[in-house]
Amino acid sequence: MRTTTPKGGSRQIAFYGKGGIGKSTVAANLSAALALRGHSLLQVGCDPKADSCRLLLHGRPHPSILGLSACRPAADLGIDDIVQKGFAGVQCIETGGPEPGVGCAGRGIILAIEIMTRLGIYRAGYDYVVYDVLGDVVCGGFAVPIREGYADEVYLVVSGEFMSLYAANNITRAIQRHARRSSTRLAGIIGNLRNTTREREIIEAFARALGTKVLAFIPRDGAVQDAERRGMTIVEKDPASAFGRCIQELAACIEDKPETCIPSPLDDVALNELILKASGSER
Repeated sequence: MRTTTPKGGSRQIAFYGKGGIGKSTVAANLSAALALRGHSLLQVGCDPKADSCRLLLHGRPHPSILGLSACRPAADLGIDDIVQKGFAGVQCIETGGPEPGVGCAGRGIILAIEIMTRLGIYRAGYDYVVYDVLGDVVCGGFAVPIREGYADEVYLVVSGEFMSLYAANNITRAIQRHARRSSTRLAGIIGNLRNTTREREIIEAFARALGTKVLAFIPRDGAVQDAERRGMTIVEKDPASAFGRCIQELAACIEDKPETCIPSPLDDVALNELILKASGSER
């Protein structure tokens, strides 16, 4: 880990997961829930789509760092250019990505961290800095929060579907690979349920194999789609819903600092066998 990593006393946490698994919805709602519990937060959206903070900003477009730097020198960007205030006072940054087919999508994360460091954002005294990171491929810029130890705690958002678990397993390989030089550790699994066959059993078996715990099973809830259509977190729109209650319980769990670990990733054959056995489909 680089000795210059500017943590500023904040708890720096990252949510990783396969694209489309609901990771950004979970991250935005947890940021809102933690803010409502009295904490100061900065959420850094690390997805090329630049949509991590949409619900916190009530659907307002947020200029991304890569988008801004395409029009003016990155050295000229200031805090007011890249940070917007969202629901419950959550401060929002979007790294963005390049034009389709051009450049490295992870470059936005690298540039964002460079700019945030230059502007002293890490020294602003946030209780939490939350990274919402695309987890389909953990390489280049997407691995920076893990490789350089910017995120001390990684939370994996998964369903019981094979490709979701496959992506999550790859993320644990990155954590294990960089454990000697990085402070990043796995803090737990968040099951965002799709209501597939024996989904809870599969996710629990996966967590045990990695050496970690399932911190929450978030239920399917139509109230989420209603809130998202209105550009709101469900913590704001319908906190008493099943999803809202679960998110608030999970926020309290994260607040209490779950035990972290260096995970034990599975090879591809073992992962497939685990899923077959836990699903009752073992040959």
